[in-house]
Amino acid sequence: LGPAWPSNPVKYAIRGAINAGVPANTIVLLLLLPLVATIIAAARHLVGLRGFGIFLPAALSVVFVATRPVVGIGLFLIIVTVSTLTRMLLRKFKVKLQYLPRMALILWIVSFSVLGVLFAAPVIRHPDLTNVSIFPILIMALLAEDFIRVQLGKSIKTAINLTTETLILALVSYFFLTLKIVQEFALLNPEWYLLGILAFDYILGKYVGLRILEIWRFRKLIKA
Repeated sequence: LGPAWPSNPVKYAIRGAINAGVPANTIVLLLLLPLVATIIAAARHLVGLRGFGIFLPAALSVVFVATRPVVGIGLFLIIVTVSTLTRMLLRKFKVKLQYLPRMALILWIVSFSVLGVLFAAPVIRHPDLTNVSIFPILIMALLAEDFIRVQLGKSIKTAINLTTETLILALVSYFFLTLKIVQEFALLNPEWYLLGILAFDYILGKYVGLRILEIWRFRKLIKA
């Protein structure tokens, strides 16, 4: 390992935490969260993918790690669909409720819908669904509030586009979270890894040019 200071303090701290009983997977996941946030920020700032901010795609990617993408995407789409339909029905029937009671009602319906999916697990017989724990489901159910908050004031088409982009960002983040070479590098070289992420975030924040999707959209004007 070399001396703990000044080049390896995080590495020694990681080893101490693992020796104390902290799961290595938990440490790796926490180390990779800054990378996930950077990937999502770069996708927004350089590519032009919007999604639902940083927190939603990042949280979804962690959920995908716990549930696997197929089950995770399925549960996410169920939650999104149910919350959207509930909001539309409340608006259609002119049910006027204050924000927090309305969100509580929507979360009640979302929870019941997810519970219905779990009740159907013996029929579906998908191993990842039958083994899913409460925490990924709880995270996704709570994400419904953020999803609805972002939806407010936007059209259905915009909401669908944002949902699709969020899923893309979450899947890309999931890929990096589960990539063994990235996990090993972050665990074995945490100082270089964290400094690299920090430097890239700083450089990314200084970029003020056109995004890739904007260049593609306005390519004719740019050529002219």
